[in-house]
Amino acid sequence: MNTLKQGDKVPDFTVNNQDGKAVSLSDFKGKKLVVFFYPKASTPGCTAEACNLTDNYKALQNKEYEILGVSADSEKRQTNFKTKYSFPFDLLADEDKSVIEAFGVWGLKKFMGREYDGIHRKTFLVDENGVVAHVIDKVKTKDHAAQILEL
Repeated sequence: MNTLKQGDKVPDFTVNNQDGKAVSLSDFKGKKLVVFFYPKASTPGCTAEACNLTDNYKALQNKEYEILGVSADSEKRQTNFKTKYSFPFDLLADEDKSVIEAFGVWGLKKFMGREYDGIHRKTFLVDENGVVAHVIDKVKTKDHAAQILEL
């Protein structure tokens, strides 16, 4: 797994959001961006993480952050997830894993003694020029916004 690090330029990407609309990194030029990767929509940890970001959305906006959630789920699954919890940010349906692999968050995972390939839960704070400003490796799903806001 070759994860992007602080100081790395984020490769431009274009992938559909939950509504089938193309979203690109270049859409956020001149803006600060939180890109959070989560394993699967509507699972307990992913729901807690996205809901925590939603609950603190105003504080994140006050720090001038835009937010994108990314998983390999389908547009339909992302739509259902966003609608059910009224998330105020886009969820990208990265089914071909192009963004996931560009950020280097796909790799070997271990869970309950089993090994498998999957998405590692990580968050990247990207500056106005498309450069990684911070990487949060150990995401606290229930208190994730605080991890971002304290940076």
